[in-house]
Amino acid sequence: HGSLYNDSRSEFLKKLNQILPKGLNKAFLSNSGAEAVECAIKLARKFSGKKEIIAMMNSYHGKTMGALSATWDRKYREPFLPLVPEFKHVPYGKTAKLEEAISENTAAVIVEPIQGEGGVKIPPEGYLKDVRQICDENKTIMIADEVQTGFGRTGKVFACEHSGITPDIMCLAKSIAGGLPLGITVARSDIMSSFRLGEHSTTFGGNPLVCAAASAAIDALIEERLPERAAKLGDHFMSKLVELKNNHKMIREVRGMGMMIGIEFRFDVLNILRGLIRKNIIALDAGRNIVRFLPPLVITEEQIDNVIESLDQVISEEENAHPRS
Repeated sequence: HGSLYNDSRSEFLKKLNQILPKGLNKAFLSNSGAEAVECAIKLARKFSGKKEIIAMMNSYHGKTMGALSATWDRKYREPFLPLVPEFKHVPYGKTAKLEEAISENTAAVIVEPIQGEGGVKIPPEGYLKDVRQICDENKTIMIADEVQTGFGRTGKVFACEHSGITPDIMCLAKSIAGGLPLGITVARSDIMSSFRLGEHSTTFGGNPLVCAAASAAIDALIEERLPERAAKLGDHFMSKLVELKNNHKMIREVRGMGMMIGIEFRFDVLNILRGLIRKNIIALDAGRNIVRFLPPLVITEEQIDNVIESLDQVISEEENAHPRS
């Protein structure tokens, strides 16, 4: 049971503490990113005594009811209305809109340092610092959803490091356990201590098998310098994609940070994704016209070049099959 001690969890938490931003020194272990977000929402409301949560347009935080209430896309939300009350959404990257929306009843602002499902959107420089300042001025908790960006993906251990800020609560998952189910909610100790015994618990979170895998993942992250590797390989990937863009009018923009990369096309990308699958390359969409690449951080330059070559072929096939002006 998650409330009972095990050696693997103790070892993992010690290693996790070594890489967390200073001040985030308490953790709750669950089984997924959505669960990590649910915990963060409950923590924010319990600690602050307030109810309102401000999220961002085009955000994605999961599909459980609380996380879904923070998620923007109507295709996920509408089948399950009504959702959890007291959630509102403001435009991502627009500081003034956040300032207008925040109130004395706002418990937390939840934000992705880079929007993943929302289109691999990187906010304007200084935006996260502004969010941090607005939250401080209004005594509001800042929640960073680093489920997709965390653990080296963007070239830093955590994407918030690029902006030089530390949130009050951070949600983590995805790569940390090497494919096994683990979600983590980390917070300041005073915030986490607002939970009374039994108010939030888990049966399987932090089990010995998952924690052993997560410990090994942190060892690899440090020993193989994976954040630095992601930054270097990301630069290589982006430079190749810029060359590709110059050769294909179908591509509107390439953007990304480290090994979190989006390619915005002028048309629907379904055929592009299918073509890549036929070449044994897995990519995701991020909206109707964006292909999202989230390669493993141990990928090689040669493998990246093979992806570029395959993508070039797939785009050319699509251009020949469906000529567009």
